[in-house]
Amino acid sequence: MEFWEIIQEPWAIRALIASTMVGITCGMLGAFIVLRNMSLIGDALSHAILPGVAAAFVILGYNTLGFFAGSVVAGLLSAVAITWIQQNVKTKNDAVIGIVFTAFFSIGVIAISHISRTGVHLDLKDFLFGNVLGVSNQDLILTGTVMIFVILSIGIFYRSFFASTFQPTIAATMGIPVKLMHYYLMLMLSFAVVAAMQTVGVILVVAMLITPASTALLLAKRLPRVLLIATITGFLSSVSGLILSVIYEMPPGPSIAVTATGFYLLAAFLAPEQGLVAKWYRRRKQEQKIKQEDILKAVFKASLGNPIDRQTLLDQLDVSPSKFKRLIQPLISRKLLLSPAPLSYQLTDTGRKQANELVRAHRLWESYLVSEMGMHADDIHEEAERYEHILTVSQVDAVDKQLGYPALDPHGSPIPGKATGHTWSLEKLNVKESGTISPRQPGAEITYKLWALGLGPGDSFTIRETGDEIILEVKDDLIHIPSALAQQISVDKTS
Repeated sequence: MEFWEIIQEPWAIRALIASTMVGITCGMLGAFIVLRNMSLIGDALSHAILPGVAAAFVILGYNTLGFFAGSVVAGLLSAVAITWIQQNVKTKNDAVIGIVFTAFFSIGVIAISHISRTGVHLDLKDFLFGNVLGVSNQDLILTGTVMIFVILSIGIFYRSFFASTFQPTIAATMGIPVKLMHYYLMLMLSFAVVAAMQTVGVILVVAMLITPASTALLLAKRLPRVLLIATITGFLSSVSGLILSVIYEMPPGPSIAVTATGFYLLAAFLAPEQGLVAKWYRRRKQEQKIKQEDILKAVFKASLGNPIDRQTLLDQLDVSPSKFKRLIQPLISRKLLLSPAPLSYQLTDTGRKQANELVRAHRLWESYLVSEMGMHADDIHEEAERYEHILTVSQVDAVDKQLGYPALDPHGSPIPGKATGHTWSLEKLNVKESGTISPRQPGAEITYKLWALGLGPGDSFTIRETGDEIILEVKDDLIHIPSALAQQISVDKTS
């Protein structure tokens, strides 16, 4: 029989409607179950209802409402038993859940097996794995009633569920009955489990409670969106799973559960923020960013403001020539580097400022690790290499302030100041005025150039001549400094 002919059969229509309602109910309710870390309790309740099914059959015979009432009572008894043992007996919470639900489940299997041996048709596998193709009109009414009850309950008590889920202590101070909301959620969970029993069975109902909600949590962060996506995912899983089961002649319950898992795997790979592909892309971008910042640092340290050739950079960086080309082009496009000659590179003012901040962050973090964390200077380089790329400017400023604005790092290298200018310029001093070299220069390259001239932090000097060059007298030696460099040197004036 063709698919479209099958799907128009009354039993197929009933199965489709039942599956849809179960998917919506379990998807919406499952969001709260997962967020409250109650997934194992949902599994426990789905197994614990079997004694209620057996008891209802003994009392009322094969009656849908009887199965419903008995299952709900058994589910609530198991929930109360779990909560009581957790609060009064010294046993770990997950162990308590395992003890109670396996006990209830075993009792139910024994009871149903015993009833079946008396000649009564009560198939255990229909309860365990569902029989959606045998859904009756009475089952549809029951499932629809549970769906409406769950939707209305979540709509009416949304704020209470929200508060007690995320901040139970604050919710209690607001007058929200946290324990009552917990047991009310257990009641709705029992209803949902019973409604799904005919569709996917007690074993697979936990998949419909957990998987759509987990899918939604990968795709959204705000609870209203999570509820909406979980509901839609539950709906699509049920409908798609049932259709696939008809086309490929598979058991409907397992087909629905596997389809829900398929949607979860799609979200796990393709979710825009939390998906594996997005995480891989962000990790790759971060690695590229780190390598590019390493290039800026290498140019900054090696060139001291002068062009540096490509081969020198390749010798310092652990990258292939082809990868280096891919990394260098964006830096040139963003005007952090310029190429004054073929295969040579020089920092722009913006690139120099960014490189200066990287060196500053690295050396300040090294100082922090030694002075505040008590680490040895030989063990801090790799840690600082990692953190220099993730510390924000405000965080670096805070570390600088906490350390008292040190001039040197634990290895004796100068810590550059913020590349935002200086308080007093050497070029501003007049002949015969004296001063000292400031320990914090506008950029590390200034400190390097001073070192090359034989000047270090705190060295005293006297101005002997000004003009195109500034001539300093330092310990009876005369040091010639170009005027352009003197404009960038920070000094402390003493006379």
